[in-house]
Amino acid sequence: MNPLSPSAALRALQRSGVAGVVQGAAALLWVPQAALLGWAVQSLANGRGMKAVLLSALGVLLLGLLRAAMEAWGARRVFSNARAQLSVVRRQVADAIVARSPFDVDRPASGLVASVIAEQAEALMPYLVRYGQARWRTTFVPPVILMVVAWWSWVAALVLLVAAPLIPLFMVIVGWRAKAASEAHMVEVGGMNAFLLDRLRGLATLRALDAVDATALRLGEAAQSLRHRTMAVLRIAFLSSAVLELFSALGVAMVAAYVGFHLLGMLGFGAWGQRLSLGEGLFILLLAPAFFEPLRELSAVWHDRAAGEAALASLDSLAQGGVPLLGAVLPTAALSGEVSADPPALAIQGLRFAYPGQSPVFEGFDLQIAAGEQVALLAPSGGGKTSLLGLIAGLLPSSQGVIRIGGVAMSDATAAALRGRMAWMGQKPHVFAGSVRANVTMGRRGMDAMPVAAAMRFASLEDVTQAHPGVALGEGGAGLSGGEIVRLALARLALQPEADLLLVDEPTAHLDAATASRVVDALITLAQGRTLIVATHDPMLAARMGRVIQLGGAASGAMAPAQPLADLAVA
Repeated sequence: MNPLSPSAALRALQRSGVAGVVQGAAALLWVPQAALLGWAVQSLANGRGMKAVLLSALGVLLLGLLRAAMEAWGARRVFSNARAQLSVVRRQVADAIVARSPFDVDRPASGLVASVIAEQAEALMPYLVRYGQARWRTTFVPPVILMVVAWWSWVAALVLLVAAPLIPLFMVIVGWRAKAASEAHMVEVGGMNAFLLDRLRGLATLRALDAVDATALRLGEAAQSLRHRTMAVLRIAFLSSAVLELFSALGVAMVAAYVGFHLLGMLGFGAWGQRLSLGEGLFILLLAPAFFEPLRELSAVWHDRAAGEAALASLDSLAQGGVPLLGAVLPTAALSGEVSADPPALAIQGLRFAYPGQSPVFEGFDLQIAAGEQVALLAPSGGGKTSLLGLIAGLLPSSQGVIRIGGVAMSDATAAALRGRMAWMGQKPHVFAGSVRANVTMGRRGMDAMPVAAAMRFASLEDVTQAHPGVALGEGGAGLSGGEIVRLALARLALQPEADLLLVDEPTAHLDAATASRVVDALITLAQGRTLIVATHDPMLAARMGRVIQLGGAASGAMAPAQPLADLAVA
């Protein structure tokens, strides 16, 4: 079954209105309650005594208890359904983000994603719990009350019928502006969160460039802009409430005026040729405010509608499009019987790849790498080295051609299983906020202290004070130098003995000569009995590999012949 989009899932929730029917029926219990009150007053006027009043009071009490129970049950049911569906929507949006390639240049900023999923999505709760039910009662309760009032007085019903459409008409006019203001407010919140997270990550760089004050000034300007957006939304919300109060008050006042003059004998028409009694007139008066009550409730939650639809639009935008990640959606195909114990060979035939809206990076590209071979991909910056590694790992989808790893073609069905044979080391390894141990193990189970310590020694981190397993690190590796972060990534590779295809991207970039030499030595050691593919523009690193492949120009699909290692070493 295909998963629902966020908007489709919420529409499905709004259509499941069992709880809404119960709450609507509870609101209509006011009709018999008002009838009992009118009958009690009429009984007093007719001299029947307190006995009739006591019976009416008992009936009102019992109906009130039933109404409270129905409303409480319906509210709990609506809230639990809305909370469960919101969790489903959040999971779907998170899955859609995970299903996008990390190479997707249009992938939304993590600060924006966190703001939309964690904060803005909460605006859907009042939208579903309050606005959804208020809208349903508005379409169901007033027509029933109108028919009851019309049974006794067509003039009173006509007054209600004329006053009622004016309220939604003006609310729709106000609502257009409210929706636009809420969408602008959501965009402002998401942009501010993304900006703040980005600057917090680069705080050390901002200090080095003496740009902290300038950043604080820009953040203050963003905060002021957000304040103005918030006040604009609140002004519109107050305006919608004022519109409803005006027309509902006028409607009730006109009904009261008609009933009063009719009981006084000054207006003898409007009751189907009869005269209304005191009890009947009171009954109509009690129903008039109840007629407008759902509309009043709708006005009170009109801002929830605008905020909820804006949040829903933000969630839908996160769940749409993007460069797909192979194997992120389809179930993983079992590779048993196809995978040998030897390191995999790599075969690429007729590969074509281009980023959206750009010229092809590879066109008719062919490549053969033997099992256990150590290969360096040489190319200038922008020559396609990182893209080729992403294609091999299934992180980017090719438009044409076949990539075979160990004889198994890379596809949606096999990508996740093939990635289980791979270990990736990017040129900018990410360090998460948490302990060094957690950053090395990356959440893998069964990693006790001994293999972690061995991996740290392998990466020459045992003597680094800030790299002890129990030390807490900040987001992005605060507390570690660039070389120490690279060595931390090497420790991650050392804890993946099952990976027999190593994909390494620019491991020596921005490192000093001594640190780069240690990193290369560690990579050579790790590559024993494995297939190693290194993307680099460092000739010293390429000289340590068994074969060097010079990538040709973009979209040429050609590879320059392997160059002599000695020539590369002295280049």
